[in-house]
Amino acid sequence: MNVSRETMARLETYAALLRKWNPAINLVAKSTLPDLWQRHFEDSAQLLGLCPQGATTWCDLGSGGGFPGMVVAIMAREARPDLRVSLVESDQRKATFLRAVARDTGTEVVVHAVRTETLTPQGADIVSARALAPLPLLLPYIDRHLRRGGVAFLPKGANADAELAEALATWRFEVQKTPSKTDPQAVILHIEGLTRAG
Repeated sequence: MNVSRETMARLETYAALLRKWNPAINLVAKSTLPDLWQRHFEDSAQLLGLCPQGATTWCDLGSGGGFPGMVVAIMAREARPDLRVSLVESDQRKATFLRAVARDTGTEVVVHAVRTETLTPQGADIVSARALAPLPLLLPYIDRHLRRGGVAFLPKGANADAELAEALATWRFEVQKTPSKTDPQAVILHIEGLTRAG
């Protein structure tokens, strides 16, 4: 990863905490731990590079172990110091883990330990969600927390086109696809102009 020594040290602190906590609260699938950097850290880091200039608020839904939101927040500390990141995670144990990572890496984030659908609308410039739900179920959450004119970044796997087709039955939006740098079958969906159909 092309980051400063200080940022890498923070990411390594994060990785060590994840390995320590994972047996107790299953932050990531155990089978992915040997490939933690590519599968989770690099996969998350690529989203910050898509962040438009002028964006100052980023809301990550269903953060779980902190991917992509915590990685974005740690990297943004140097790369985008104007960017404020909030993480939404209803599981109290995972929210406690996220706060521990923030404390031990000296990273400013807001952790909302509530359900996405009950959180006060955030009006964020950017909303992200990774492995939270299929697109038709995800879009109402994004609609709740994304400001008009904002953009959602959604990493999706090989079934992205099927999810898009299903979502277009009830939603209207503009979509761009960026190929994932870490998985040849995956894409990052950029969704803008989100409105309910009809």
